[in-house]
Amino acid sequence: MLSWLPQIEDAGGPKYLAIAEALRADIRSGRLEAGARLPPQRLLARALGVDLTTVTRAFNEARRLGLIDATTGRGSFVRATAKDPTASAGSPVIDLSMNMPPQPEEADLRERIQDGIARVLASPHGMLHLSYQESAGARPDRAAACLWLEGRLGPVPVERTVVTGGAQTALYAIMRVLARPGDVVCVPTVTYPGLRAIAERLDIRLVPSPMDHEGFDPDALAETCAREKPKAIYCVPTIHNPTTATMSRPRREAVAEVARRHGVPIIEDDAYGVLPRQAPVPLAALAPDIAWHIATLSKCATPALRTAYVVAPAMADTLRLVAEIRAMALMMPPLMAALASLWIHDGTLDIVTAAIRRESAARQTIAQRILGGLPFQAHPEGHHLWLALPERWRQADVTVHARRSGLALVPSEAFAVGTAPDAIRVSLGAARSRAELEQGLSLLATVLSHGPGALSSIV
Repeated sequence: MLSWLPQIEDAGGPKYLAIAEALRADIRSGRLEAGARLPPQRLLARALGVDLTTVTRAFNEARRLGLIDATTGRGSFVRATAKDPTASAGSPVIDLSMNMPPQPEEADLRERIQDGIARVLASPHGMLHLSYQESAGARPDRAAACLWLEGRLGPVPVERTVVTGGAQTALYAIMRVLARPGDVVCVPTVTYPGLRAIAERLDIRLVPSPMDHEGFDPDALAETCAREKPKAIYCVPTIHNPTTATMSRPRREAVAEVARRHGVPIIEDDAYGVLPRQAPVPLAALAPDIAWHIATLSKCATPALRTAYVVAPAMADTLRLVAEIRAMALMMPPLMAALASLWIHDGTLDIVTAAIRRESAARQTIAQRILGGLPFQAHPEGHHLWLALPERWRQADVTVHARRSGLALVPSEAFAVGTAPDAIRVSLGAARSRAELEQGLSLLATVLSHGPGALSSIV
């Protein structure tokens, strides 16, 4: 008989995480005592009916959490001081704050990344990816970017395409190109916190323009442009962060017309553009002469790649952008750029994105079931939702009480340019499994079903 056999249920998440969680639970309950020897991985895999890789990943996760120690030739043992990684004061048990894509087991990211890097380095010119490269990105990587972008933008010239180390780097460099200290950039009333940080750093003034269920209100945007004379208009037109609003094609055409009429370039942050199976055409395809298009792999694959592609309106704009990137970051990490290019060419990126899209849709279904009685906006294939709080709650209060309950949330003040609405962004991707997400959303629903007074610890 095995010395330990975890009790795991098929909750839809990665099995290796379920095994690690069962191990943690059995340590906490006393079923596994300090120093207890765990079964050999191969025997455990056979008993559970899973492959060896799954058990190996589970044990690696348990070691990362400080639950077990392993010695070659002796096996794996429960640590004498095994700690509960969720037990420290103030540490969230379930993360509903980080807006990252879910990492479903079927995406097989760990193995794909390991295999992909090995293939890149084993190629005839593999060692070139360990050296310095052009600040715009190596031409093969720029060409791969054009190939990937073509499905949404149409043919894109390599000369107007730049490979950057993530969308934040791209956005910072573009803001440096377009605006100077004291200048105005027009944004939605709630907007991406990363842009707010950049604007503060560069002393650029963000001016909000009203939104509706699709994003920018074109008439209000025209008034803002006429009054403020902004140097740029920033927007996330597909699955807006944080409200999830998505502009229809007519709305995009109207926004582009306002920008062109007032001579203002558009910064199109298309972080979520490839997630919907039927997404509207990007602004950069409707107005390529005035739009800066940013497409990142962080939301459709993994933030670990740190890869984003920028399409500039003109060749002169590309040169200005590359000069800023050279000054601030020198270049995109070549090995990650090459891995992204490999995934584009062999279809891996499409496979991973499809797996993430399916997992996101499943998690949105869970959210609809648990939070269905609350007013929130969501996209069926997005990673987050925007929840308007019940009248008795204020966004600052709910985040405090949620943290006490073991949840991490993001209040609206993180996104607001001006007065913050009483709302929160709830991210569905960071939870390690559907079961953990369900637990977190149920806790959130319970918190919101009571008033702050009912949950207060003050007596």
